[in-house]
Amino acid sequence: MSRLILTGMVVVASISCGPTAAQQPPAASNLLVSTTELVAHLKDSDLVLLHVADRATVFEQAHIPGARFLSYGEVAVDGPDELGAELPPMDELKRVLADAGVSDDSRVVLYGNTVLAARAFFTLDVTGHRRVAVLDGGLPAWQAEGRPVATGPSPSPAAKGTFVPRVNQTRLAAAEWIRGHAAAIALVDVRPDAEYTGSDGGMGGVHAPGHIDGARQLTWNALMAPDGRFLPPAQLREKLSAAGAAPGKPVVVYCMVGMRASVMYLVARHLGLDAKLYDGSIVDWTLRKLPTKTGR
Repeated sequence: MSRLILTGMVVVASISCGPTAAQQPPAASNLLVSTTELVAHLKDSDLVLLHVADRATVFEQAHIPGARFLSYGEVAVDGPDELGAELPPMDELKRVLADAGVSDDSRVVLYGNTVLAARAFFTLDVTGHRRVAVLDGGLPAWQAEGRPVATGPSPSPAAKGTFVPRVNQTRLAAAEWIRGHAAAIALVDVRPDAEYTGSDGGMGGVHAPGHIDGARQLTWNALMAPDGRFLPPAQLREKLSAAGAAPGKPVVVYCMVGMRASVMYLVARHLGLDAKLYDGSIVDWTLRKLPTKTGR
């Protein structure tokens, strides 16, 4: 991994007014790990490599040697009403991460389905773990390079972890906060056209059709190359800028319930931006009977 990964630093920077390209904040490269970087540190004693999946059979079919299974349903749980992908109770999250071998000083690298891995990243990031990253390209990138895979159940960790999660509220954006700060934020909707415009009828009536007024659309999968890896930082920064990520504006991302938006959250954090996720997203907005806008 890079030197930033070895030190466990998280780079968070804001863009100053009128920056030149050379003045743009560098990507916080410790948040995305290449396969080459991972290989160089697979044997590190403090590395905790977690394969995030919705069921253990996915892990058992093929995983990176040394990885442990992390159930997505234990880091993003069903909430009240129609809400899904919510943060679990902190005591429960502490137990789950302890069982996975995660401690405060662990170097945690996540991989799996892009959305699931990104949502797991959000859970650890928002609860204060300062040394968590995502494997760029995940298992497909690993396999495409002919690297070895293992099968079978997850090995038990040598010792339980000791990470104590504490929610960082500055990484979360609630509905009323969004309404009160509409002019000062870059609000980004990561959903595809039918959901953003409302032509799908709000997922057939699951929620109000359309988007939050003032939100610009940038689909989460537009951040990725055809091989499943993320685009280079300069291209990512250009896309976010076009979506309204202006100097001095926090980037607030949302989708249906907060799953796909976690990919945009990861990228914004990777670029050193002040990222916030609206957990609950448009479903929560609908439950609060707040207005939406259809079309473009």
